[in-house]
Order: sequence, then structure tokens, then C-alpha cells
Amino acid sequence: MAKDDYHVIVYQILAYLYQCLKNDEKVNPDKLQRANEFFQINEMYWRYILHNLQHEGYIDGLAFATADKYYPKPYELEDCIITPKGIEYLLDNSFMEKAKRWFEEAKSVAPFVLDLIKNNMQ
Repeated sequence: MAKDDYHVIVYQILAYLYQCLKNDEKVNPDKLQRANEFFQINEMYWRYILHNLQHEGYIDGLAFATADKYYPKPYELEDCIITPKGIEYLLDNSFMEKAKRWFEEAKSVAPFVLDLIKNNMQ
């Protein structure tokens, strides 16, 4: 699995949002941008991922510009929140387990991901 694979990016987003929820922290919209400390992906791929995460019910709170029919631009990132379905997907999905293993092997994981692995995914 590569660091820019869909499931790796999804894992990072959901893990970050879950940690924010559990710690009663506000979402930092910079951590959800397409180019941040955790991942660097192209604009359309970023739009695709966030749109589908919300469309599938794993996150909520985003608004989308309607200018692009297929990959609308998300905004109001600070209002993004993981849903119960997103938590279940994060903790029980086999692809998320593969992404978790990738992070464990990569050793370049952000502290919030390490904490999530240690505390919630044993």
C-alpha cells in the first residue's frame, strides 16, 4: 500500500476526526486539506475522497460547491465530524487494518495515529 492510496488517506482522515471527537477538540481544517503534514494529493483526488466519505455516511458537516458535478469542492472543513458509521468503518474494516499495518511499518506516522493504534485498535 502506498502513502497516497485511497484507504491510507481515508484512514488518516477518519483517525484524525475520531481523535478530535474523543478528545473534544475542534477540527483543524488545515489537517484536512489536500496538502498537509500527513498527505500530499492532487485536488481532484482530494475532492473525490471527501465527497465520497460524506456521501457514504462516514463523515458529516461538509458543504460542497456545486460548480463541479462529479467532484464538488468541499468547504467548511472545520465543521467536519466522523459519524458512528465512520467509526465502525475505521475500527472494523479490513482495508483499514491494512492501512494501520502500513502505518506501523512506515514509522512516519503522526502522533494522533499512533495513539489511536495503541488505544483503540488492539
